[in-house]
Amino acid sequence: MAGTFTLRVVSPEGQVVKEEVEFVVLPGESGELGILPNHAPLIAGLQIGVMRYTANGSVRKLALSGGFIEVGYNKATVLADTAEPGDMIDLARALAAKERAEKRLTQRTAEIDLRRAEFALRKAVARISAAEGDAVRK
Repeated sequence: MAGTFTLRVVSPEGQVVKEEVEFVVLPGESGELGILPNHAPLIAGLQIGVMRYTANGSVRKLALSGGFIEVGYNKATVLADTAEPGDMIDLARALAAKERAEKRLTQRTAEIDLRRAEFALRKAVARISAAEGDAVRK
């Protein structure tokens, strides 16, 4: 197929996506990464955020919580810590998680692990963005 490449997303739970796509945008460590067919070989770290990809003219989203991408020979493989399709995310649960994380960050007691609360907030925001379709939400 001209103008496409194989995208494969794998998490510890198993394969999440394997299909021919036209375009992928991922949350890289240094900013967003865009991948098109015939992209140069690449290995990059990923951070928490939303991955968008276009397959058959339709945009789909996944919430990622970090990992790596390897690109080469018209294949892109994402090894994700977690990867959740936007249409499979429980939005009410993600909103509740965001609220809990924000509450922990504003209370800042000695028992609160701030790094863990910040991680939980970033992950909840990514899940909400993937579920709602927003590019950025805070």
